[in-house]
Amino acid sequence: MAASALSNAILSPVSPPSQSVSSKPKTSLVKFPNPRSKPFIALCSSDSDAAPNHDATPIELRYPAFPTVMDINQIREILPHRFPFLLVDRVIEYNPGKSAVAIKNVTINDNFFPGHFPERPIMPGVLMVEAMAQVGGLVMLQPDVGGSRENFFFAGIDKVRFRKPVIAGDTLVMRMTLIKLQKRFGIAKMEGKAYVGGEVVCEGEFLMATGSGGSE
Repeated sequence: MAASALSNAILSPVSPPSQSVSSKPKTSLVKFPNPRSKPFIALCSSDSDAAPNHDATPIELRYPAFPTVMDINQIREILPHRFPFLLVDRVIEYNPGKSAVAIKNVTINDNFFPGHFPERPIMPGVLMVEAMAQVGGLVMLQPDVGGSRENFFFAGIDKVRFRKPVIAGDTLVMRMTLIKLQKRFGIAKMEGKAYVGGEVVCEGEFLMATGSGGSE
């Protein structure tokens, strides 16, 4: 009796303890380390790596200013516009007869903000289009293109889209590219895009009339 009871005690209880022991560690091993240990390790490594990347250079010295290809005085020599309708402050890239990139510094002192809108100053879309057309004028009012200051007109727009609002404090960067020029008829087609912070805020196609039609 004693021998059989001892053998049964040794042989029979083997499976139940193994089930209870194996089930608990599996759940703890799967659920506990993954959600807690990995994010913790990532945060520690990112903090330690990011700290040395911030050098002692003040923020006002980290970002270079836009280059100046044409300043406001040179722009005034080409464009006939004057205050309050001269909407180009500086040319930062210029390819004669082909393209130009210019900027408009949008400030709260611009005369359209008191009415558009008093509680939320947003640059009117029509003025963005006008500013882009003036950049196009800088491309067209050149001897090699045939435009003249006295006979240059903004003839039309097409496919214009406004992607994001432009507010006081933004720097509007405008690129105008000549796509097609018909000197015989004095018509030029241009493509324009305006950016703020590298994102497109306005784009469209522009039609310019040089006023030289019939001269040839």
